[in-house]
Amino acid sequence: MESWSGRNRRMAELTSMMNIGREMAKKLRSVGISSAEELIAAGPEQAFARLRGRYPRVCLVHLYALEGAVSQTEFNSLSEEKKRELKRFSDGLAEASCGEI
Repeated sequence: MESWSGRNRRMAELTSMMNIGREMAKKLRSVGISSAEELIAAGPEQAFARLRGRYPRVCLVHLYALEGAVSQTEFNSLSEEKKRELKRFSDGLAEASCGEI
């Protein structure tokens, strides 16, 4: 498996990552993540939190896609344990935003 940092010095396009299409890349760029390296550095949870802040209707599948992109795994092939972990994170964001005024 080739690492993203092992590629040439140019920043890799978001759409070069597994699970990241044009629409997801556009949303990520709108929250300040414009390359594969920036997504990896932010991590899937932080990227999802930024997306959720700007696009409240992003759902858990978006978080699965981000995790899959970073780990180079099809989002529907994530382990059940990883999916539960990500769901807890997503639920925590929802609870935190419900408490805001």
